[in-house]
Amino acid sequence: MFDSVRKHRKILQFVLMLFIVPSFALFGISSYSEFMDKETDLVKVNGNPITLQEVDMAAKRQAERVGGNLQIAQSLPFRQAILNELLQQRILGFAVSDLRLQVGKQELVNSLQMIPQIRALYREDGKFDDARFKQLLASNGMNEEQFYASQSFDLKIQQLVNSVARTELTNPKLSQIILSLYETERQVQTLQFNAKDYLSKVNPSPEELQAFYEANAKLFERPEYIDVEYIVLKADPKEDSKVFSEKADQFANITYDQADSLKPAADKLKLSIQTQKGVPRSGAPGVSSDHPLANPKVVQSLYGDEALKNKRNTEAVQTAPGVFVSARVVTLHPAQTLSFKEVAAEVKRQVTQRAAEKLAIADASEKFLALEKDPKNAGGFGSASWISRNKPGSLVGASMDEIMSVNASKLPAVVSVANPGVGTTIYRIDQVRQPPVVDAKVRNAQAQQIQALAAQSEFAGFMAYWRNSAGVKVINPLKQASSGS
Repeated sequence: MFDSVRKHRKILQFVLMLFIVPSFALFGISSYSEFMDKETDLVKVNGNPITLQEVDMAAKRQAERVGGNLQIAQSLPFRQAILNELLQQRILGFAVSDLRLQVGKQELVNSLQMIPQIRALYREDGKFDDARFKQLLASNGMNEEQFYASQSFDLKIQQLVNSVARTELTNPKLSQIILSLYETERQVQTLQFNAKDYLSKVNPSPEELQAFYEANAKLFERPEYIDVEYIVLKADPKEDSKVFSEKADQFANITYDQADSLKPAADKLKLSIQTQKGVPRSGAPGVSSDHPLANPKVVQSLYGDEALKNKRNTEAVQTAPGVFVSARVVTLHPAQTLSFKEVAAEVKRQVTQRAAEKLAIADASEKFLALEKDPKNAGGFGSASWISRNKPGSLVGASMDEIMSVNASKLPAVVSVANPGVGTTIYRIDQVRQPPVVDAKVRNAQAQQIQALAAQSEFAGFMAYWRNSAGVKVINPLKQASSGS
């Protein structure tokens, strides 16, 4: 029933990483129970809440571990990922408790000896430096009991997850069927009805153009944009980091406290006020990727109510290590519908294209009806080619799906596939065959993919079961952290 987990370790590596807490992360189950304050509850697992404070503290710790950029700890996607991780661990913790899993003393000892920080505490004479061990734990706010409980919990989680990982990932016969579907080749001919070939047949009248313009005014609207001024504080490589840190604090405080102008901060820190006209919501056009007004957070702040409506400075944003930016809106140019005269050429192009596409679709429909009655008629089609899901050629998406869904016992057959904005393509399927040569590397890679998908499905079902058993209940949605949090 079960196979060795070692066979599937590579396949499951990514999945397992979602569930197993890295050893000696000092982020174990004991940490979670210490923060049950009366903060806003986000999610409850078996009646016990995960709070906003827990998420923010965990996000801060994780940000410090991966480089120290605390700004990322305030981003909603990062904090949501942290909440998901906490939720998964709570669910697994519930499962471990419900199943009453146990870890043997020797198993725990063996696990601890695999941790580099623990191995480093053994002296040259082979004795363990207990004093340094306690210091290390204390520096991370843990005692020995908490640490051993955390490591024991990790092992129980691994024990639980590995029990699922050892499940037979996929039926070999089913794998062969799926692989065969990918390898099977079909002989296909193509007949295209493209709008571009019908453009010469279309000549819209002035009245038609005017009517289209009036009915689709939103298509010819110039989006709102702003004219902006901004200041940039950059660290001098020769400058002491403490000095720059003080400047950065001044920069942030002055632009916030005197939010009606950038001049006080510019004068105090000897910065030049720069300008940029025509900045849409997508960012300043034609500037380099490291330009302050190409930074999404800066632009988002400029289009916030405080900056856009109240004309206040944006918060100081760190756009790169040692680079801080604050900006303000000088002028707002509201969205405006362009006059017919300004967009006459574009109106004609769109009307002509749409009319030509309709003609192409109509001809394709008529041809398709005739071919359904006489699918052996190959007149007008291009040369035949053999395609498969492994070797699709230029076929993708709906075209491939339609061709592969044709009943192989009812050939020849035709299918019609719409190409919005282009026209319609008719495909004629004449024969089916197995490939003369099978690429062993491709087959093995696809077999592993099938196993990986089966593993993911197994874990999804596993987690769904325990999520339901633990009575997971969402109390409040996680929101974007404020800049002051």
